[in-house]
Amino acid sequence: MVRRVRLLLLAALLLLPGQARAAQREERITAKAWALAEAGSGRLLLGEHEHDRLPMASTTKIMTALLVIESGEDLDVLVTVPPEAAGTEGSSMHLNAGERLSLRDLLYGLMMVSGNDAAVALAIHLDRSVAAFAVRMNEKAAALGCEDTHFVNPNGLHDPDHYTSAADLCRMAAAAMKLPVFRELVSAQRYTTATGDRPRTFRTKNKVLTRVEGGCGVKTGFTKKAGRCLCFAAQRQGMLLIGAVLNAPDMWNDAEIILNKGFSEFELSAFLLSGQAVGSVPVVGGTKKTLPAAAKEDILYPVRKDGRDEAALEIRLADSLPAPVKAGAAAGEAVLTVNGERVKTVSLIVREGTASLTFGWFFQEVIEAYIVS
Repeated sequence: MVRRVRLLLLAALLLLPGQARAAQREERITAKAWALAEAGSGRLLLGEHEHDRLPMASTTKIMTALLVIESGEDLDVLVTVPPEAAGTEGSSMHLNAGERLSLRDLLYGLMMVSGNDAAVALAIHLDRSVAAFAVRMNEKAAALGCEDTHFVNPNGLHDPDHYTSAADLCRMAAAAMKLPVFRELVSAQRYTTATGDRPRTFRTKNKVLTRVEGGCGVKTGFTKKAGRCLCFAAQRQGMLLIGAVLNAPDMWNDAEIILNKGFSEFELSAFLLSGQAVGSVPVVGGTKKTLPAAAKEDILYPVRKDGRDEAALEIRLADSLPAPVKAGAAAGEAVLTVNGERVKTVSLIVREGTASLTFGWFFQEVIEAYIVS
């Protein structure tokens, strides 16, 4: 009996480290670089090597789609496929030179089957050449604050001068996810084209949509040089998180681990809501002595659930406003600081207006007082 107990204890001691190693393997992130951000504020929540410059493969197409949508062109406009697009190497819609497809169909082919040919067709349609479109891509990246990104083409085919970082990829995806058309593209699981030489039916390659709670996008990518890349998004309890993994052998598991970690450690706090009263502002020379002030927009910001973030909201009301004052006039600002850094500033406005004091107004007041008395 004693010997049996000893053997069981020995087996248990040998088994426990194995279980621990298995659990560690399940939670280990395989990506060479990764990042997670909250979409609305852009706050970088988590990451490792998130600013390293690496090839991004077809996650490039997030920027391509963003620029096409932002161009404002009617998505039903027909585009003639140029010879340069037909036969583009790699993943493809199998476009034919001279074929005519709508911008909408090309965008779905771009994002759902990662059509490199669609990317070239869209680039040439907007800027007449891939090189000119790459200039537009780099200008947009700079405008978004991406300091570790450089584009050479619209599809992500490898080039040593074509790279991004995980943090920048989150930033670009967050901008794209603000566009309803883009969100429709990256959340679709099946689509059939209505234009072109023949109908084409696409099915998404993005397992985030079905594998992750709240999954809503965004784009896969792969080349031999870049490895497996993925930009992903999920929304839970009103908070949209966007992540990116670059050179990630187990990208689906990585995405799930990173998103679960983000949602478990952070929450979106409402520090101030649009229309919420914050005080009153004195009026000089007005028929009303004070006017109520309120926030012009929400202040929502992600903070750590464990309380480690130090957040402070400062209300700065104007000393006074000269009459006349129109409803909606500026009345100050509200400033949110987190861990000593200013992260959000919104305008405060008066909720109603007031006229100036005039002789006629005084006269009317006297008459009304006399009649009442």
